[in-house]
Amino acid sequence: MKKAFPDRYCYPAIFTYEENQEIAVVFPDLELATSGTDDADALYSARDALGGRLELMEESGEDIPSPSRIADIEASKNERVVLVDVYMPSVRMEGVTKSVKRTVTLPAWLNAKAMELGINFSQILQEALQKKISAA
Repeated sequence: MKKAFPDRYCYPAIFTYEENQEIAVVFPDLELATSGTDDADALYSARDALGGRLELMEESGEDIPSPSRIADIEASKNERVVLVDVYMPSVRMEGVTKSVKRTVTLPAWLNAKAMELGINFSQILQEALQKKISAA
C-alpha cells in the first residue's frame, strides 16, 4: 500500500541579502538552496525547489524531516527567516500529461464563429489557462 503524504508542507527558509547579488535562499532542514532576483522571485524559486525536493523524497521513500520552528532559527543581520509552503497536489500532478474532460459554456454565436474558423477549443483553452497561471 502506498504511503499517504500531506497535501501541504511548510518549511522555514533563510533569505540572505547581499549588495548587488541575488537573494540566497537556504532550507536548513532539507540541505536545499536556491535564489531569486527579488523577494517575489526568491519566494517563487523557494516554493518550486521545495516542492521538487519533497516530491523526490516522497517518490524515493526517504524520510521527510519535520520542519524546524521559526523561533529556533537564528538569523544574521542581513538574513530573514521565511516560512515557505507548498501545495503538493499541484506539484505531484505537474508531470502528468493525461487529459481530463471539462465542460464549458459559451455564447452560441461565439461557438458558431469558432467552429467556422476551425478553432481547436481544447488548444485555445489550454493556452489561455497556461498564460493565466503563469501570470498568477
